[in-house]
Amino acid sequence: MPEDRVDRRLAAIFAGDIAGYSRLMGADEEGTLRQLKAHRKELVDPKITEHRGRIVKTTGDGMLVEFVSVVDAVRCAVDIQRGMAERNSAIPADRRIEFRIGINVGDIIFDGDDIFGDGVNVAARLEALADPGGIMVSGVVHDQVRDKLSFGFEDMGEQAVKNIVRPVGVHRVQLAEQVAAKESATATSKMERTSTDRPSLAVLPFVNMSGDAEQEYFADGITEDIITALSKLHWFFVIARNSSFIYKGRAVDVKRVARELGVRYVLEGSVRKGGNRVRITAQLIDAATSNHIWAERYDGELNDIFDLQDQVTTRVVGAIAPKLEQVEIERAKRKPTESLDAYDHYLRGMANLHQWTKESSDEALRQFHRAIELDPGFASAYGMAAWGFVLRKANSWMADRAQEIAEAAQLARRAVDLGADDATALSGAGYALVFVAHDLDNGSAILDRALALNPNHAGALINCGWTKAFLGEPDMAIKHVTDAMRLSPLDPMSFRALGAVALAHFVAGRYDEASLWAAKALQARANFLPALRDLAASKALAGRDGEAQAAMADLRKLAPAMRVSAVKEWLPFRRPDDLARLEDGLRKAGLPE
Repeated sequence: MPEDRVDRRLAAIFAGDIAGYSRLMGADEEGTLRQLKAHRKELVDPKITEHRGRIVKTTGDGMLVEFVSVVDAVRCAVDIQRGMAERNSAIPADRRIEFRIGINVGDIIFDGDDIFGDGVNVAARLEALADPGGIMVSGVVHDQVRDKLSFGFEDMGEQAVKNIVRPVGVHRVQLAEQVAAKESATATSKMERTSTDRPSLAVLPFVNMSGDAEQEYFADGITEDIITALSKLHWFFVIARNSSFIYKGRAVDVKRVARELGVRYVLEGSVRKGGNRVRITAQLIDAATSNHIWAERYDGELNDIFDLQDQVTTRVVGAIAPKLEQVEIERAKRKPTESLDAYDHYLRGMANLHQWTKESSDEALRQFHRAIELDPGFASAYGMAAWGFVLRKANSWMADRAQEIAEAAQLARRAVDLGADDATALSGAGYALVFVAHDLDNGSAILDRALALNPNHAGALINCGWTKAFLGEPDMAIKHVTDAMRLSPLDPMSFRALGAVALAHFVAGRYDEASLWAAKALQARANFLPALRDLAASKALAGRDGEAQAAMADLRKLAPAMRVSAVKEWLPFRRPDDLARLEDGLRKAGLPE
């Protein structure tokens, strides 16, 4: 457009449209138009005028409104949606007109009475993300109004939207007023779930698609077992069975379920029987985006239906837990630093641990300590901070060995005190005591406790695998780690599992097998020092001197100060012979005394 016609200004933009407009028009064009005109005349237009808005333009199903005040824009949207809910209360669901509204603050360009620019485009994209009857606002809007209005907001993370270069922070407006402390425990609980930044999950009743009413109990049993098992994972909220089962037998909209229950993720599934076989499907959905982030299918025989139920539960829970953690870590990494809370610092710490470098281990400890400062009762933060010293010791990154060992032990014991029923806290703390503090007895007992609480905790299984190898129980070590790899086949730290199997074979005297698994670990993580150590020693004891020396050369590049005399301080072997054979292998591979 010609430069002399351009006028720029910062403004609040309200974009709205009608959910299912084409369907409504197709079913009853005249009736829909009549309803829409009534809603506009009696509610929408008066509210826009009341809140000092200017209708820029309307389309058949949409509207663009400009406001001087962002508070006015949000208050107007809330009043309209509340008013529409009241007006729709007596109208059948399939005939209701329901608006979706998006609100943004941004720089806009005027051309006569029309407006353009990214500020407008973002508002339109937010409107498309909203539920029918709902309101989505940008992060900029949220920051400007959150302390000025009486209703809450649910952080939906950053979303990639069409034609906008950078992801947009998105918040859903909660249309109810903030719940006062004196209100019902149920309402308070829901508000706490919705406002928390910890991930939350609802497991919907698995649908019996068998045409066999007798299989209903099997579908319900799987659902209940999954809810029970997931409830043992203390790092996210799981909606109780009674609340989830209110949706049994109903066609549900995942976004609406998530909003009503105050959760971020929904797990749904089905059961189909044919003859003596049954097929079970499950899928995990991010309710904010409707994206399927995990799905799996299980086939089995009905000869022992309860055993099959246990197998499916184990595999579903084992797959969901690490997948959710990965998704949450990515969400935390996208979140603006200034809006972090304790749980996001914890997730950032976990993300740094996965990078497996000295600098990232330093940053991980800083993030865990910040999480502890914000929430002194955060058991998992203590446990994973303690585990961070495992990484530092395993890679010879400790600056002050005695001081760091003492700190690791202190963090681990605090994690145990706070998290007696938290498998994640106990897993990190237990292995820190085993590997860093060489407290095999207490550490292994704590790890056993973690597995008793959650037998499907892949991290605890791997830590138990390493511990059993140190205790001289290689076959049990391999069983634990094999179970972990089956539960979490895409674990970003799979090299630890592979390395544990390598050590177990070394302890058992199976040097070729140990070399094979150590090499697999190094394919997954080339700088994994324990795998290089076991590869060098195993090759040497198997008589492959050249390969042993090559592995030792790589090891010494990573840890030039490592010596044979330090191995006993490095590894907590219970049996002296296991330590002596490792020292001998490393010596033969070329490690100095």
